[in-house]
Amino acid sequence: MAVIQFFKILLAVLSILWNVRVVGDELDEDTREHMWQHEEYLSWKMTQMLQELEQRTQEQSGFAWGALLFGALQQWQFWAVAGVLLLLFGLCWWLRKRSHEVDGSSDEESSSSDREQVEEEAEEDDSDSENDLGSFFEEHIQWPVQNLARDCQVVKDIIDNFFLIFRTILSNSFFPVLQPAIGVGSAFEGWSPREDYIIYRLLVPLKPPRGHVFLLELGNRGETPARNSRVRVELECTCRMEQLAGEMLCFLHRPEEELRRNQDRSLLHTLCTGSYLDVQKTAHWFYQLVQAHWEVLPQSSTCILTMLPSSHSCKFQVTEHNNKTHIIEMMFGVQQGNSDIFVSSQNTEAIFNPSTTWPESYAVAEAKFFRHMARQVPHDSFHLRCLQVYARMLEGIGFSTYTLKTVVMHLLTTIPLSGWCRRHFVRRMEDIMRYLRRCLEEKRLDHFFFGNERVPEEIILPRDFQTAKPLNLFQHLVQDPATHDEAMREYRDLRERFISLLFHGY
Repeated sequence: MAVIQFFKILLAVLSILWNVRVVGDELDEDTREHMWQHEEYLSWKMTQMLQELEQRTQEQSGFAWGALLFGALQQWQFWAVAGVLLLLFGLCWWLRKRSHEVDGSSDEESSSSDREQVEEEAEEDDSDSENDLGSFFEEHIQWPVQNLARDCQVVKDIIDNFFLIFRTILSNSFFPVLQPAIGVGSAFEGWSPREDYIIYRLLVPLKPPRGHVFLLELGNRGETPARNSRVRVELECTCRMEQLAGEMLCFLHRPEEELRRNQDRSLLHTLCTGSYLDVQKTAHWFYQLVQAHWEVLPQSSTCILTMLPSSHSCKFQVTEHNNKTHIIEMMFGVQQGNSDIFVSSQNTEAIFNPSTTWPESYAVAEAKFFRHMARQVPHDSFHLRCLQVYARMLEGIGFSTYTLKTVVMHLLTTIPLSGWCRRHFVRRMEDIMRYLRRCLEEKRLDHFFFGNERVPEEIILPRDFQTAKPLNLFQHLVQDPATHDEAMREYRDLRERFISLLFHGY
């Protein structure tokens, strides 16, 4: 592998020298900038290659003849790469010297004030372009063409219009009270990996209607962080409210016959199974609301609604007049206290869960974390680009995007935020790979929200989250050596894709 990398580096250098463009007596400005960028990149790649060679030499130390042969190969590659780098450094030094000579001859014809201005601008350009690999890769990597901010706003406008209607028609009902929808998931976090299939997910917090209370029965936390919970629905006395306002009859103390004649049924008789709020009944109820009231929305005159099947959420597609489509998934949740943690209707990987099961969800806290970071990082931050790139590279590999997102969240709270600007793009991408490798070797990746003192104060967590021991997302690797071996192989595949991205842009 190291030999292959060396020849790739050599070809890159030859490509630079072959494609040099000359303007007058000096090289084109873009060419000089790219050569300086390649200078740093080659230095970085040589360091990486020698580290890998050193590690492989140690692994083969038990075989004397192998160690000697590998040591000779290491020396040959070192001097070969060193020669190439010396050649490139010499050429860059000549370029800079030549550039200063040309600048000096032109400065003699300008005023002293102009000369000072040119020198200041040159210093700024050096600091911005020299060692700036990020700009090179931004130009050469094939990024998805997206306008997430605009599309998220389109989706929010549709949902807001729906909710204006729903609040009116449900105001005197005994269905759950819909709170403003919260954008969650990769699209609303700003890094959706694909442009051809983006799902805009929103979580709708539910409050109990009049005469009802929600009691959360939180399940035991097992090997996975997301415990399964239930939402118990109980009736409460409204006799005092009935006397004051006369708007409703008390479900607890009025005869059933009178309630049946004069009042709608309670939530226990509509969206519950037994005493527990039913996920599938809730999703179907909201599905019917959307389908029945689409024609009232202003968007219905220019867009087409297509309802999509989903048992645990309300999923539908809106197609604009220009054939642009938006797939929207509405999930439902009940808040834990005043925190950013919910029990939600999201589907899980479990083979079977009763329809009264509401898994714990961290989606709102995660979206809040990325909004917080967006206000803290430099304006040219690449942390979302890093997530986007890795999410694209994960196709066909066993790692989930949630694993990579967790890695990036940890790094965002450990690496100074100034280090996430464009010039450090390659370094941060390499940091993500190193962090993932270390977690795989240790068979441990801590969930971000449990027992983590680095969680921003803006994110409100339940008290037991703050005092809990960190939960291991890689616990399955501890229990199954074969799964761990497979994960290490997939890591090597991911690293190969990363190297290919740096060389070829895809």
